[in-house]
Amino acid sequence: MRRLWLVAVVFGSVSAAHAADMPDLPVLRGGFTDGLSKTTQNWDGFYVGGQFGFATTDIDFSRAPKSMTDFMLRNSILQAPVGGWSLLPKNHVQSTGFGAFVGKNWQFYDAVMGVEANYTYLQDVSSTASDSMTRILPGEAGPTGHTYTYVTTLGGGASLKLKDYATFRGRIGWDGGDFMPYAFGGLAIGRAEVSRFATVSYVKHDDYDTTVSVGGIATTTHHQDTIDTGAWSSVEQRTNAFMYGWTAGIGLEYAICGNFLLRGEWEHVGFSDVKNIKVGLNNFRLGAGYKF
Repeated sequence: MRRLWLVAVVFGSVSAAHAADMPDLPVLRGGFTDGLSKTTQNWDGFYVGGQFGFATTDIDFSRAPKSMTDFMLRNSILQAPVGGWSLLPKNHVQSTGFGAFVGKNWQFYDAVMGVEANYTYLQDVSSTASDSMTRILPGEAGPTGHTYTYVTTLGGGASLKLKDYATFRGRIGWDGGDFMPYAFGGLAIGRAEVSRFATVSYVKHDDYDTTVSVGGIATTTHHQDTIDTGAWSSVEQRTNAFMYGWTAGIGLEYAICGNFLLRGEWEHVGFSDVKNIKVGLNNFRLGAGYKF
């Protein structure tokens, strides 16, 4: 037994001596994994910045006179059919804009979540449309042999200038080191100058036939009498009309020297109707900011 202990002690001493003579390699000290780890940017905190962009806007005027004609023709046989006419076109407008943003991020490992308020001033996003149309509409039931018709003319026009808008959005991104792709969604509020007008007129006809017999020969004559006319007009204008809607989009941020940020993003905004005019825009923009 004493001999076994002596052999173990000798071999242990030899092993320690060889270990002391071995080179000091990083892999043996656990330092090898440091070279494989990525450098992670700290996205957590408040940030602020400015932006410049190019916007394409669709302004749909097709139903702009509807609520005006509904009121003018209320409780009449013409209200429903005239209110369904698409009188005006949809216009496409392009413009530039600039603004600012402020927000705060919270980082959880590689996930970055945040909230942001964003303001954009638009340059010359305005459009105008006007037109008129005439249709013959069936009227109410008349006496036997009589048919009532309305020769109805609808005229109208509208204009809209989108001045600016703000969005309040939440976003989620992925920490890619010095860059962060992100997606966002939220609420939008816009301010516009809106005007519109509508005119409606009709001529009511009574169509019927009369038959006269002369010398045993019956002669039928068609008659069209004008039995009623009507005309109305209405004008509305608002300097500051507020529009409410939603926003969504994607973007990419790049960090320079830790705290300076560059970003590029696409944003879509859809607004609810204002005076029966529908507005939607796509904004492509670049921005720069600073993270505190």
